[in-house]
Amino acid sequence: MLLLAGASPAALAQETPPDVTVQEAQRPTVPGETQRDPEDVQRSSASADIVVTARRREEQVQDVPIPISVVGVKELDNTGSFNVARLAQLQPTLQFYSTNPRNSSVNIRGLGAPLGLTNDGIDQGVGVYIDQVYLSRVAVATLDFLDVAQIETLRGPQGTLYGKNTVAGAINITSKAPSFNFEGRAELSVGNLEFKQAKASISGPLGKDVAVRLGVAATSRRGTVFNVATGNYVNEQDNIGLRGALLWRATDNLNLTLSADYSRQNPECCAQIYVKYGPTQRAANRQYPALTAAFGYAPPSTNPFDRLTDLDADLNARNTLGGVSLRAEWDVGPGTLTSVTAWRFWDWLPANDRDFTGLPITTLSQNPTRQDQFTQEFRFAGEGKGFDYVIGAFAFYQDIHTTGTQRQGPAASRWLINPSNALSNDPTVLDGLTAENDIRLKNFSGALFGKLNWNVTDEITLSPGIRVNYDDKVGSYISIVRDGQGNLVPATGGTPRQVEQRTALQPQAFEDEAYRAWNVSYDLTASYKPSRDVLLYATYAHTFKSGGLNLNGVPVVAGVAQTQLAQVDPEKVDHFEIGAKTQFWDRKATFNITGFWTIIKDYQALVNDGQNTTLRGYLANAGEVRVRGIEADFSIRPSERLNLYVNGAYTDHEYVEFTNAPCPPELSGGPAPTAANPVGAPGVPGAPSPVVCDISGQWLPGISNWAFSYGAEYNVPAKIFGKDGEVYLGVDANSRSKFSSNASRSIYTDIDGYTLANFRLGFRTDEGLNIFGWVRNAFDEQYFDVLATTPGNTGLISGNVGDPRTYGVTVGLSF
Repeated sequence: MLLLAGASPAALAQETPPDVTVQEAQRPTVPGETQRDPEDVQRSSASADIVVTARRREEQVQDVPIPISVVGVKELDNTGSFNVARLAQLQPTLQFYSTNPRNSSVNIRGLGAPLGLTNDGIDQGVGVYIDQVYLSRVAVATLDFLDVAQIETLRGPQGTLYGKNTVAGAINITSKAPSFNFEGRAELSVGNLEFKQAKASISGPLGKDVAVRLGVAATSRRGTVFNVATGNYVNEQDNIGLRGALLWRATDNLNLTLSADYSRQNPECCAQIYVKYGPTQRAANRQYPALTAAFGYAPPSTNPFDRLTDLDADLNARNTLGGVSLRAEWDVGPGTLTSVTAWRFWDWLPANDRDFTGLPITTLSQNPTRQDQFTQEFRFAGEGKGFDYVIGAFAFYQDIHTTGTQRQGPAASRWLINPSNALSNDPTVLDGLTAENDIRLKNFSGALFGKLNWNVTDEITLSPGIRVNYDDKVGSYISIVRDGQGNLVPATGGTPRQVEQRTALQPQAFEDEAYRAWNVSYDLTASYKPSRDVLLYATYAHTFKSGGLNLNGVPVVAGVAQTQLAQVDPEKVDHFEIGAKTQFWDRKATFNITGFWTIIKDYQALVNDGQNTTLRGYLANAGEVRVRGIEADFSIRPSERLNLYVNGAYTDHEYVEFTNAPCPPELSGGPAPTAANPVGAPGVPGAPSPVVCDISGQWLPGISNWAFSYGAEYNVPAKIFGKDGEVYLGVDANSRSKFSSNASRSIYTDIDGYTLANFRLGFRTDEGLNIFGWVRNAFDEQYFDVLATTPGNTGLISGNVGDPRTYGVTVGLSF
């Protein structure tokens, strides 16, 4: 079950908080920590207090004036939440969307990253941290969690302590620390679809002052979509991860932790399959039905839940990520000095079928990338009479090099060139046409920050914070296009063949485009604690998501790259929040509620005109968006036998002002309107299309108005195989209402609401044995993760179907 501190279900009475065990209570004190004895730990457990580090110090979660969801290792294991995608099913306002590991978005309250293709030149808006190290790319979210102790999801802007790109919140992942007591755990799961997962960790002392921990995780699963062209299943899982940590108690006042991890994902993935045809305003002979009829082609099924495809290009999603970090914690008397030094890398080696059909239109599409990042953070946490504080400095450097290739095939001419042009019948015009892209980014960021908690009285605390940040980004985008014979395609002029070639793949280049800016984030929280079990708070935050560069290319007019569109302005965020955290019935029940109102000016939105294939999408700034709503989290444990929880959120969201937005597909592809022939009806072939659309007042993508997660677990004492323990039955589920899956809401890409329910039945003992059977998506709900329009504005809508019903058995043992 879920420890939502802001909604905790499980582990409320007999479970120790996930990062505080009796063994850990006996370990040496880390500088800056308060030593707990075992009795204190048991009392904390019984009162359902969860320890978090959301404000860069240990605190009980109910005392922190931030809406936080906390999930411990037991909850991760029981619910099968081994990555962020699964974690999102437990938390109503955490959203995860992915068409492949690179093109993934992690959003909180619908904010964070634009839904669609990733652009290296901008940053995400939800900070992901593992053991206090910032991860600049969200691809890590698709990999398995490695030996995790707990995960804190902080909702709302966290710019003061967590940095510039946390306008929507932060995910703070804490790994299990090396232990001076010998301990270990192992877990094995098997299920349908050839699912296999193994996790193991071991920890213990290497000497009086040195402890080590090693962890490993591996997951594999057969694909959920059958490719009739190749005779095998695709969209599979194939993950492996390793992590090691060494803790050296250098002195009584200084601890050093050296950590290293490596994760690799290498599935045959990721196919987006035929969902439906949605008529556009393009000429009828250039839309999907006429184009496929010209080839005598039909998809293997027009029902996406038959889970069939015939994609003929290579599919690959090799995703490798890892790094090394050194954390030093030094008790210097007046406070604790922390240094976190880290290097991380990300290698991405993909292959895609960008025509989304079994026809040889695009035969190669890949954008392999290598990214290295270096980070250094210094923090000093101190306290005085009636106040405490954190001050620090942070530096970040990132080097990205992407080398992309797109190649057209023998069907491209007929598919992409207007049939009224005789060249459409000549396959050699576009066959072999290749764009080779070289994309580079050097990204530096530096910041100074501070946070103060001033206890005005015993009940009232004021917490101001500030962060001053500098960004320096320099990027280049070069796309060289050659025809099938290897001849360069010019950016302007040329023969009729070359005109059609650059309509399909546009050569362009801009180098050393720079974005440099200073920005300031600040916030103020006032909290009032009238009693031990009630906390009231209000927050105002002004923060930003840094500007950046369009590194997927920019529009080209008359052969000239529109480099004025290469830069993207920063998002400017004003956020208001009020909340209450309460516990009652002798702390057997927890009820937390939050109201929030977020306004973003210059919102970074994905733009793609849909007219042709020359651009993979670029970014532009919408005038203003607004997201507001209310979240409520409730959990109760009336006895040691039963616990229940329900978390819900209502979110109202809209583009307040976006007058120059890209039009949805049903209003795209037609000729330019005139006074005599104005904009035509949506989805009517040949009708005139507006140049841009005013989508002010429309939904933002990816956000449901209503979202819930809920569950319960009941146990009874039992003795099985001579072992004393308990038999338990658990259920967890999540529901969400309809949401848009397109940057400009379309009648073709709304995804209907759905409910996913999961069950488990098992037996566990106090000695660490846990055996349970599980079924996920128990009612085999048919749903989509993502729907998308495809290049060329042909009316083809593709999508990612959600997982079908899965079931299996898990055996775990810890000591």
